[in-house]
Amino acid sequence: MPEVVLITGVSRNLGGAFARALSLIEDGPARIIGVDVIPPAHSIGRAEFLRADIRSPMIGKIIDSAAVDTVVHMGVIATPIASGGRATQKEINVIGTMQLLAACQKAPSVQRLVVKSTAGVYGSSHRDPAMFTEDMAAKKLPNVGFGKDSVEVEAYVRGFARRRPDVGITMLRLANVIGPRMKTAMTDYFRLPVIPIPLGWDARLQFLHEDDVSAAMVVATMGEPAGTVNVAGDGIITVSQAVALAGRPFVTIPAPASRALSGLFKRTGLIDFSPEQLDLLVHGRGLDTTRMREVLGFEPRFTTRAAFQDFVYAAPRPIDSALHALSGAAEDAGLRINAIAGAVPFGRGL
Repeated sequence: MPEVVLITGVSRNLGGAFARALSLIEDGPARIIGVDVIPPAHSIGRAEFLRADIRSPMIGKIIDSAAVDTVVHMGVIATPIASGGRATQKEINVIGTMQLLAACQKAPSVQRLVVKSTAGVYGSSHRDPAMFTEDMAAKKLPNVGFGKDSVEVEAYVRGFARRRPDVGITMLRLANVIGPRMKTAMTDYFRLPVIPIPLGWDARLQFLHEDDVSAAMVVATMGEPAGTVNVAGDGIITVSQAVALAGRPFVTIPAPASRALSGLFKRTGLIDFSPEQLDLLVHGRGLDTTRMREVLGFEPRFTTRAAFQDFVYAAPRPIDSALHALSGAAEDAGLRINAIAGAVPFGRGL
């Protein structure tokens, strides 16, 4: 059982939630250390906070001095806005992971490594299988953004595993995380007053509730090493079903135009969608979770639909005046906004 656990990214929502969950485990680790570049604004349970940058050699000193035996890497950032821009995001994700793994390699006390990764490493294309298993490769590798960073992070973890075969490794490829407290490009998309949908496509989506992320990370930390594991809620929902559950009006746009619209959203600060996230809205993605149950021994509490519904319940409703304005603008542009079940009613453009 782990005695001294180091958690990276503890000041972020998921890192803090995991630290709190791990703190509640009876007969859990004797010591929990959380590191990040800024102090947490939320509770981290009984974890001790140390201000440290994983890009710095200081992380190696912390691991050595505390005799850390288990490292949980949750410091891979999904949203560039949250990290201060794409350049900073890439530096933290890639350079930070390299530095952290170099420190782990040199530390004889480290016996276990748990890494929070993403299903984004599979990419999204029309050639994809119905369900990705962990031994399948992407048909179209992500070439920008968080997905590309995660591909590099996983490559560094595999290299570390070859150099330190004595270290047990669990790497969780999480479906899109959603929940009342989450703020990502995907949650921002479904909070838009009017949601643009790629014309002629209805992608399959899988979600993982934020509470299930903490629970899965606890199982990965306290249980036997499980290798690479897909983690997602049961079932799928399509983009159109998700929009209906969100109770928002939508406008259909040609898929090629979605990239131009993404640029507009980014410039206005509404949403920061990368090209691979746009591909997901067109082609979708499915994860096989057999290993999650049979090897990791984890069962999510929320299904995909239930996780999305919990997010919707907490999401602010659109404002009538904003809907009227957007309806008029769309009408002027020659677009038709469609009302769906549960949408806040508004007049022009229906």
